[in-house]
Amino acid sequence: MEVTGTAQHEAWRERALPPVEQLGAGLWSIPVPIPHNPLRYVSVYAFALDGGGLGLLDTGWESDDGWRTLGEGLAAIGGGVADVRGVLVTHLHFDHLGLAERVRQASGAWVAMHPADAAIVGSRVHRDPVASVRAEVAFLVSLGADPDEAAADVGRPEHFAPFSRMAVPDRLLEDGDLADLPGWTLRAVHTPGHTPGHLCFAEERTGLFFSGDHVLPRISPNVSTTHDGVPDPLGDYVASLAAVGRREVTEVLPAHEWRFRGLTERTDQLRAHHEHRLAELLAAVRAHPHSTPWQLAGLLTWSRPWDQYARRMRIFAVTETDAHLRLLAARGLVTGSGGAVPTWTVRAR
Repeated sequence: MEVTGTAQHEAWRERALPPVEQLGAGLWSIPVPIPHNPLRYVSVYAFALDGGGLGLLDTGWESDDGWRTLGEGLAAIGGGVADVRGVLVTHLHFDHLGLAERVRQASGAWVAMHPADAAIVGSRVHRDPVASVRAEVAFLVSLGADPDEAAADVGRPEHFAPFSRMAVPDRLLEDGDLADLPGWTLRAVHTPGHTPGHLCFAEERTGLFFSGDHVLPRISPNVSTTHDGVPDPLGDYVASLAAVGRREVTEVLPAHEWRFRGLTERTDQLRAHHEHRLAELLAAVRAHPHSTPWQLAGLLTWSRPWDQYARRMRIFAVTETDAHLRLLAARGLVTGSGGAVPTWTVRAR
C-alpha cells in the first residue's frame, strides 16, 4: 500500500487535525472532529458542481464544534453551507450523518443514502430514545449479558436523543445509481457490513474510490450484529470486500485516517484479519462449549485487557463477536442452542 494522504498521515502521527486539502479540480477534503473518539475526525468531501454550488459526501459529527469546523472548511475553499445543493451519506452513523440535518436546514440541500440505512434512521424505535435503549438492552441480554450490566453499558435515554434527531433522507440511492452531482460521475456501490446500507462511491471519470468506513488504511471497521440489523453482517462485509477488491481505482479516499493506493492489497488484508479472528473464536468455542457471545468475547484477544472493557467498547466487542459466530454458523462450523439466550458449540461432523 502507498500512503497518498501524506498531510493526513503526518497529522495522525502528531495527533492533530489535518488541513483542508484540495485533491483535484473542484474536489476538497475537510476534516470534521469527532469528540472523545480515537478516530479523531471524519473526512468530509466537497465537490464543486457544474452550474454552481457544492455537493458533500458525509457531513461530520453533530456538535457546535463540528458545525463551526465544517463552516470554516467550506469558507476556506471559497464557499459556505448555504452553497450546498446535495449531501451524499455513506452510512447512518453519527459521525457521517450527524450534521446533515443542520446542513439541510441552512441550505435546502437534499440528503441521500441507501434504503436499508434510511429505514433504520426513520424507524419508530430509532426516533424514540426510550425505545432505543429498551431494544438495545434486550438485545444484549439475548447475547448473554446480565440485565443490569447491559443497562449500565447502554446508558440512559437522554444520551440517545441526538441520534434520534438525525436527518431522514429525502432521496434514496441503490447499488449502481448515479448521484445527482452535476459535473461528477459518482456511482453508488452498495457495500453492506459496517451497516446494512453502507455505500461507497466510485467516481468513474477520475477513477477515485470514496470508501467511507468500508475500507480504511489502518484498522478494520466494526462489523456487529444489532437488534435492527441483518442476520449475517460479517458475511455481507467479507463478500463486499471481495467485490470491491476487484475494482481498478486510481486512489482510495476513506472517511477516516488517510488516502492511499492499493485497494486490492488492503481488502486482502482485511479479509485475512477476519479469517484469523474466526479461527481464534472457533478455538474458543471448542475449548468452552455452551458459551454465550458475552462470555466468548472475554476469551478473545483485544487491544487491552478484557476487564478494562465497559460501556460502548464492550458492546462493540460483544456484538462483533456475535457477528463472527453467525458467520461460523453460516459456514457450518458452529451451532447455536436456540432459546432466549443461545449458547454455541462446535458443530459435530
